[in-house]
Amino acid sequence: MAKTGAIGCLRYGLGCDWPRRWLWGGTMRGMARMVRNILSSPLLTDFYQLTMVYGFWKRRRAEQRAVYNLFFRTNPFEGGYALVAGLADVLTIVEHARFEDEDLAFLESQRGADDAPLFEPAFMEYLRDLRWSVDIDAMPEGTVAFAPEPLLRVTGPLAQAQLLETALLNVINFQTLIATKAARVCQAAGDDPVLEFGLRRAQGVDGGMAASRAAYIGGCHATSNVLAGQRFGIPVKGTHAHSWVMSFRDEEDAFAAWAKAMPGNCILLVDTYDTLEGVRKAAELGVKLRGQGRSLDGIRLDSGDLAYLSIEARRILDQAGLTSTRIVASSEIDEHLIASLKQQGARIDVWGVGTRLVTGHQQAALGGVYKLAAIERNGAWDPVVKISDSAVKTSTPGRVGVRRYHDQERFIADCIHDLDMPPAQPVEIVDPLDATRRKRIVGSESFGELLVPAVRQGEVVCQRPGLAAIRQRAREELAMLHPTIRRLVNPHSYPAGLERHLYDRKLDLILRTREQTGRGGEQAEGSHADSWNAQKQGEISSDAER
Repeated sequence: MAKTGAIGCLRYGLGCDWPRRWLWGGTMRGMARMVRNILSSPLLTDFYQLTMVYGFWKRRRAEQRAVYNLFFRTNPFEGGYALVAGLADVLTIVEHARFEDEDLAFLESQRGADDAPLFEPAFMEYLRDLRWSVDIDAMPEGTVAFAPEPLLRVTGPLAQAQLLETALLNVINFQTLIATKAARVCQAAGDDPVLEFGLRRAQGVDGGMAASRAAYIGGCHATSNVLAGQRFGIPVKGTHAHSWVMSFRDEEDAFAAWAKAMPGNCILLVDTYDTLEGVRKAAELGVKLRGQGRSLDGIRLDSGDLAYLSIEARRILDQAGLTSTRIVASSEIDEHLIASLKQQGARIDVWGVGTRLVTGHQQAALGGVYKLAAIERNGAWDPVVKISDSAVKTSTPGRVGVRRYHDQERFIADCIHDLDMPPAQPVEIVDPLDATRRKRIVGSESFGELLVPAVRQGEVVCQRPGLAAIRQRAREELAMLHPTIRRLVNPHSYPAGLERHLYDRKLDLILRTREQTGRGGEQAEGSHADSWNAQKQGEISSDAER
């Protein structure tokens, strides 16, 4: 197999004919080796996931049913929302991740402190035969989300659900972060096109591909990443670098040669030596091209005072009659710089955003987490909670969904609710970090459930929209947010919290768990479930009496 045909499937088997495709490459000794599609390897995980799975298997709990939620604790970039991305990779993991001989051989080689094998042979056979049977409910890509809502809910055998944690967090955390950053950048740019130029500064080949895809979901118009363009159908854009100009005796020759070589893509980089002098030379060429029935499509500024230089460049171009020639700007741009340049009256038509987009500049990671929320004991769901001295790190127990209330123009509020006890009117939503902040939903507002079936018994059951459709969904979702929530700085807080009964039961569970663990005693199996369900029945009776 040719190298060029396999590179895209290194991770992005999406759309590839062979999801199990192999990539050939040479070692330092010249020996060929094969690297599997990363997403098809269950070894894309932290080692402690495998040691826990082994522990569950040893305790005969591997098939015990459990519920995990994937969520983030605070909105990224100190903003008002996040934009969900990465579900396509999650589906690929569930479809294709299988333990193969080389995986098991590697695990068999692992030794403990006593130099004995960590895993026994029977466990290796368990892994060899493992086929996913989990259910996954997820927010579709392009959905706006808010802390601490679950983006995914995984239900199924304890061992399988645990084993998925690292891979799911890897793809959802990064792609959601970059899609959100792109949405913020595009918001700052307004109607101006934003081009994603980040591949050369991305966090590796893998990160570059994921970032290009996520940036397009977030609203970028095109990418410089040619492989992403091929794999995902993203428009590709690019002109020339400073090296083109430097390879000629002078700028005039470089510009003329470029116009001849690329008559349909004549955008000239003008800041190799003296920026405004470069603009003048580009304008002179533009006048000549116009006389030949051609056009100078644009110039690019890649350094310096972009506000001043763009204003002066616009003046020079307009004086030459080149009013349709666009000004493209790059150079460490992000949403805050775009907003500042616009305030300064910069005359920039197109924004090239690279490093600060694809690396999630300002925030290194989304901070998403994956927490056990319930476990089945004696035929009933037993809620569990992770407790912390920091309220933001205390998880939400039980099997929960997310309901979004809306009218025809705006999203109104999001309610995290118990699946076994849907919210009843009037709905009261409690901020889990400040119980005094509450939102009441009274009347007949429309609503929809955000977590929808994606996988059932290990089989993908959801539709797989194309990237353009996901991008359009993101655009429509963002338009449903009040402008104050989309603010780049100090945004208004969107009401997203726990349904009141769920909040009360969470608080009760926290207090009881602290009391029990404080005494050093172990809780009896089923005690949480019994109390949880009894409390539900009391709430139902109380509501009925009202």
